[in-house]
Amino acid sequence: MTTEMQDESEIFRGTTTGKTLLRDKRSVRGTPKAGMPAFVLGEELADLADKDPRIVVATADLASANRTSDFRDRHPDRFVNFSIAEKNMITAAAGMAACGMIPYVATFASFAAILGAEQIRTDCAYPHLKVRVLGSHSGMSMGFYGSSHHALEDLGMLRCMADLTVVCATDANHLRAILRASVAHDRAMYIRLGRGRDPVVYDAVPDITFGKAIRLREGSDLTIITCGSQVRACLDAAAALAAEGLSVRVVDMFTIDEMDAVEIAAAVADTGAILTVEEHNITGGLGTAVGEVLLDHPRIPFQKHGVPDKYVEVGPPAALYAHYKLDAPGVTDVARAFLARKG
Repeated sequence: MTTEMQDESEIFRGTTTGKTLLRDKRSVRGTPKAGMPAFVLGEELADLADKDPRIVVATADLASANRTSDFRDRHPDRFVNFSIAEKNMITAAAGMAACGMIPYVATFASFAAILGAEQIRTDCAYPHLKVRVLGSHSGMSMGFYGSSHHALEDLGMLRCMADLTVVCATDANHLRAILRASVAHDRAMYIRLGRGRDPVVYDAVPDITFGKAIRLREGSDLTIITCGSQVRACLDAAAALAAEGLSVRVVDMFTIDEMDAVEIAAAVADTGAILTVEEHNITGGLGTAVGEVLLDHPRIPFQKHGVPDKYVEVGPPAALYAHYKLDAPGVTDVARAFLARKG
């Protein structure tokens, strides 16, 4: 990592000291709720549990980090801490679901999806059990913690599992919508969350349907299909490109295992070019899923943008997003270059 990139950590931390610190004080155990505005996970689940006695929540020593502590404080009799036994937690959740409960189990995405992939597949999806696995701090948002804590393969690993719904939460209101819809959903689920400081995209809780994308911005020159943490960056990039006379549509394809083929067909017909943007390895994730749908359509310019097929550098998240062109300026550059090649 260059000195210039390290300095970008100031953007992430909001400090003005000019010093490059190697620890974000807001990331340690006991992070205050005010520092994680998008983490309404425990609060929303507690509200849902007020009305539904089947809802139970478990975590793996991360109640403060993922704010399931908010649920624990209100429903201590329906909260379980499994310590650092993530696989056991998922298997136990399957047992709870088999007894008629609706368990929500939360840990870092790297531990939930990658470490617990076998348990998600064999214990939850295969027997059609209503387990909701919540993977927070996804992508490379864990920054300095390195590859063991980065989850850049989770979508590719899990979207190919039968009878498993895979969705990405964009911001706080979108997460609320996903959680509310998940109660009645009849399949096992993997819900991918960000780091809890995700910028606002939805001003109110949206009305969602799993498998149906949300078109957030109209455009005629290019469609950017994105999800999760990248939606805000893509909207900002589209706004910047509009100032240059370029019309860019932005679509939140938040369901990954079931592509909205109708929305993709509309992008082909209306804009004639598609760019996918994701905080994930470009192999196997959202871009690959969109590409599979495009095989059934006339050939158009198409590009996947995300993290290269390698283990990423170690550094503060803001520096990593800038380095891999996954912040708004980076997406703007990538989209502009793509449109230039399109002609």
